Amino acid sequence: MEPAVLRDDMVASLEHEMKGLVRSDNVGLALRTVPRHEFVPIDAEQGAYADKSFDHRGTRILAPSIVARLLEALDVREDDSVLVVGAGAGYTSAVLAEIVGECNVHAIDITRTIVYEARENLETAGYGGVFVDCGDGADGLPEYAPFDRILVEAAAIEPPRTLVSQLADDGRLVIPLGSGIQRLTAVEPSDSDSGTPETVGEFGKTAFAPLLVEGEQSDTLERNRTNREDREFAERHAQTRRGWEHEWIDWDGYS
Repeated sequence: MEPAVLRDDMVASLEHEMKGLVRSDNVGLALRTVPRHEFVPIDAEQGAYADKSFDHRGTRILAPSIVARLLEALDVREDDSVLVVGAGAGYTSAVLAEIVGECNVHAIDITRTIVYEARENLETAGYGGVFVDCGDGADGLPEYAPFDRILVEAAAIEPPRTLVSQLADDGRLVIPLGSGIQRLTAVEPSDSDSGTPETVGEFGKTAFAPLLVEGEQSDTLERNRTNREDREFAERHAQTRRGWEHEWIDWDGYS
């Protein structure tokens, strides 16, 4: 069967049989266009369009239904600048490129081998203009900020502050939040002095691997997911210290 027919059947199922997971015309059209078989490491093209995820070289190629949920929550608009944290095989980035244009999509992954494969897949599928870089996803890509949309394909307890700071004023970040039970959550920058982002939507339960930091890549031995969180909590504590807690105050000068 022709891949175009398989893609159409796949999206029709997401639109009608699976409780309307695809509701937006731009998401449906993009899913019907991107050759998913270029990103899925199986021989049979038909299997690439089944609604299932694939584990591959330390990453997960998300099922079409999960990609649809992510993109509907992201509410991406034409010409938006988008950052994808967790490049994976590159499929989600390709679908986004169909909506906003290749040059508006940036992706980052902490594992170098995954970055290389994502680049190769995107080039083969016709989306070579998507920028894919290697680095700690929690740090984002500040040199390309601000972003209108940030999509995190990994879970965290709360949205990383660095990523929130890289949003445009009317931007949106979508991330699975929680330990154990996760909820797909959309947040936007807040006007409050605390800098805490405002939750603007929750899109049901989900299950993603935790957001990795340096030393946790699938091709390394050390795995310690608390490094970034410990650093962030320490920074927050330092910022909230009051007079007597600051080391720079010369108390000897007071009598």
